[in-house]
Amino acid sequence: MKTQLAKVRWYRIVPIAFITYSLAYLDRANFGFAAAGGMNEDLGITKGVSSLLGSLFFLGYFFFQIPGAHYASHKSAKKLIFISLILWGGLAAATGMVSNVSSLIVIRFMLGVVESAVMPSMLILLSQWFTKEERSRANTFLILGNPVTVLWMSILSGYLINSMGWRWMFIIQGIPGILWAFVWWKLIDETPKEANWLTGEEKTAIEERLQHEQLAMKPIKNYAQAFRSKVVILLCLHYFLWSFGVYGFVMWLPSIIKQQPNMDIVTTGWLSAVPYIVAIVGMLGASYFADKTLQRKRFIWPFLLIAAAALFGTFLLEDYSFGLSYFLLVIAGGALYAPYGPFFALVTELLPKNVAGGAIGLVNSMGALGSFVGSYLVGYLNGLTGTFNVSYIFMAVAVLISALLTLVITKPSQPVATALASVPE
Repeated sequence: MKTQLAKVRWYRIVPIAFITYSLAYLDRANFGFAAAGGMNEDLGITKGVSSLLGSLFFLGYFFFQIPGAHYASHKSAKKLIFISLILWGGLAAATGMVSNVSSLIVIRFMLGVVESAVMPSMLILLSQWFTKEERSRANTFLILGNPVTVLWMSILSGYLINSMGWRWMFIIQGIPGILWAFVWWKLIDETPKEANWLTGEEKTAIEERLQHEQLAMKPIKNYAQAFRSKVVILLCLHYFLWSFGVYGFVMWLPSIIKQQPNMDIVTTGWLSAVPYIVAIVGMLGASYFADKTLQRKRFIWPFLLIAAAALFGTFLLEDYSFGLSYFLLVIAGGALYAPYGPFFALVTELLPKNVAGGAIGLVNSMGALGSFVGSYLVGYLNGLTGTFNVSYIFMAVAVLISALLTLVITKPSQPVATALASVPE
């Protein structure tokens, strides 16, 4: 019965969550292609303004994480994601209709606002369906929507811009989010007890197992106590620095490649997709072994260390060999993504359910702030120096510190330590 139950959950919940997050990720990743594919010239966007526009999404994303996560945790993740799907699909399509920079600024910020609750809401929803031994894999299949989307989006965006222009790229890639909202509402169930495709015995088995996991943790009184704890502060700093590197990489990879002599936008799209193939393999492997061993941090810091080394190597080789520097960028991209599943499984296991939603929102908001700083600073430095070399150093240092923080992130002090005594590192 247990094996059959697990299969039903994986088939009914994970594909829907994967597609939903994939559509959400489009609007943050395709902007880099528009910038490299003629948008800046058409709207008269300077390099400094382009950096601001690329990062504004994450500023909006930063401000509304905690309220969204709280609503999802205490009311309905399903309803919040449904509304967000419609709004972000409309705003993403509207990006292709702008006629001036002011409109683009507003749209980019609002895109971040409406999408801000999606990631924590999804993590909360999955934590209501999957046990500790399954959660890293479940989170990974969700977050795989990130590199998988960038992979096919990189190729498709190159062709769309080449044949139809950047405006139609935004419009075509925004409409599916609106349509998918109604599929989401029809197919997803908030908790096992609401699923008519489970038997009563299956519902009870899932909920009893999840409740048993919560008994191992002493409840923390409120968000204020949780947010002041050492473990939450370390998680926030860790994710801030990691996201600095990830989105400095994601937002500007197309421009890094496009600056090479005789590089067209279609080839740029194909080359930009390769790191995400490596990312998919790394994410699947890391999540599988993290769930098998329940040693989360062993599948976080080594990958981040590899990413930092690869980014530093790119700095050394950028002016000598595009082939070698591109190979290192592929390694960096794959290693930056691999630890996502184990990391978010760790977050949900370190804190009890009554504050986990807000804590996820806080950690993710700091990641968004890191994404804002990373994407803006990388773009600013590129425009200032005319090269990406300095940016590689900043990204490498940020990711390196994040890797080192992993080694102490699971050793919280009181009062959280008592609640975590039975949770394996």
